[in-house]
Amino acid sequence: MNTKLRNITHNCDFCVVGGGLAGMCAAIAAARHGLKVVLIQDRPMFGGNTSSEIRMWVCGAHGDNNRETGIMEEISLENLHRNPYRNFPVWDSVLFEMVKNEENITALLNCTCNDCEVEDDGIKNIVTWQMTTQTFHIVFAKYFADCSGDSILAPLTGAEYSMGREERSRYDESIAPVAADKKTMGNTCLIQARETPSKRDFIPPNWAYKFTEEELKNRFSGLRDPEENYWYLEIGGTRDTIHDAEEIRDELLPIAYGIWDYIKNSGKCDADNWELDWVGYLPGKRESRRYIGDYVMNQRDIAGGGKFDDVVAFGGWSMDDHHPDGIRTREPANIFHPAPSPFGIPYRSLYSRNINNLFFAGRNISVTHSAMSATRVMATCATIGQAVGTAAWIAKDFALTPRGVYEQKLKLLQQTLMEDDCYLPGCRKEASAIMKTAEITTDGKDASAIINGFDRKIGENENCWTGKVGNSIQIKFAKEECITEIAITLDSDLNRTTIGDETSIKNKNTVSNIPLDLKPVHTPTTLVKEMKIEYITSDGETKELAVVSDNYQRVVSLKVNQSCCGIKITPLSTHGCEEVRIFSVTIK
Repeated sequence: MNTKLRNITHNCDFCVVGGGLAGMCAAIAAARHGLKVVLIQDRPMFGGNTSSEIRMWVCGAHGDNNRETGIMEEISLENLHRNPYRNFPVWDSVLFEMVKNEENITALLNCTCNDCEVEDDGIKNIVTWQMTTQTFHIVFAKYFADCSGDSILAPLTGAEYSMGREERSRYDESIAPVAADKKTMGNTCLIQARETPSKRDFIPPNWAYKFTEEELKNRFSGLRDPEENYWYLEIGGTRDTIHDAEEIRDELLPIAYGIWDYIKNSGKCDADNWELDWVGYLPGKRESRRYIGDYVMNQRDIAGGGKFDDVVAFGGWSMDDHHPDGIRTREPANIFHPAPSPFGIPYRSLYSRNINNLFFAGRNISVTHSAMSATRVMATCATIGQAVGTAAWIAKDFALTPRGVYEQKLKLLQQTLMEDDCYLPGCRKEASAIMKTAEITTDGKDASAIINGFDRKIGENENCWTGKVGNSIQIKFAKEECITEIAITLDSDLNRTTIGDETSIKNKNTVSNIPLDLKPVHTPTTLVKEMKIEYITSDGETKELAVVSDNYQRVVSLKVNQSCCGIKITPLSTHGCEEVRIFSVTIK
């Protein structure tokens, strides 16, 4: 560190390196539970691969009712509310304010982590360089999380990690290569196209590659295909995706411009009125270093559904293994090896085996290459980040190491995550003490489904109260209670069938090709927009406690301070649906 330049020291409970969705969710979760957090991001914006610098879609679990909830759903619903045409700069602003709205987070943008101090097998501090202010920031913390994707803290701290593909026999993985190698999935510079009212010409740079129809066979699917997002502009898997990143980028740009040249000028793509709207000069990266934790999740774990006792997150993407040669291979560019959805992800894969205060979240968790091909997608990474941030709070509160949380407070971690609207396959959320003994009715009928512990439809089980606008749920306590918190989990249409044009990509945060007739999306019609909450007095009267208006989130949380004998909840309007569905009510 150069002492001639400015130095600023920060002291916090939890330091998160990396501001993609995993790092954001880790920081937000920890901050909301009261930790002082420093979030370090080496770019000028948050979001990582999904930011407007790279523009990859947020993907997650396949299948009905498997959408990721918690902080990830909060972000998604904010984007639907604010960003009906799925514009990338608006998406950036949604991510930016999610971090900036948390008073317990100090965010350091444009900061690159380049040194650290390790003491007694734990990280004491890290050193970062902020290029915009020419300042070194030194961060001291009790706990650290590496959500950088490239696992920068691994070589700096000596934390154990792996890179490349394990041999098939090591973890008995049928899709792994026979012999181990250093090959990975590659990087991609994405492009974005826009339709215009009239013809547009395109003159490619003279260094753009020339592609043939045969070379793009089974790749480009058409400008009007809503699933087209140019992911296959990929190379670098046969090189080092970290140390060779600049050279890989220099190869990707001629590929990007060359593919657009083919689309525009081959005469085979109906592209006369389309123009190149954007090219990413920062490659999106799929794979590099992976940490070694107390458990290394593998292909067989995923194929078996990840039925771990310490499940704290879930995935549901298939094992989508990209060919290391990327666009240059004539073999299939990727193979979707089947995986169940959802599958559980264990807590033991989220902290370091040999550095005692280091968590990690994102594509760099403790998994094999084969398993990583399913766990790497960003909505999955976000749920992992929320689990890590919540675990850091528990570790700090009980003076434990990350491993100590597993050994002593695993149930608390799982229950807290579910209370914070995270879905954990195979786990049931416990009702709060007040709700366990309450009488829950609607029009005299039992409505106890709202405390059955499952906050989404699972199989044929609806797991919710269903009513109409104006119907009420009455919750009568066993005795008078002084309540401080009410949380109501609503139906945000986890299958996203009610947000707009049926031809749109219902589960994507943004679009890659922008047609003139792009249809807007909107808040799911299933969400309750307005509701009245009343408290029940000792003589049976109801009095107004709160009125919720203009809601567009799945979870409505209210801080209150009221002695009462019960609560009455009455939905007053939705965003368009006649039916009202409430999955859970928690009162403390």
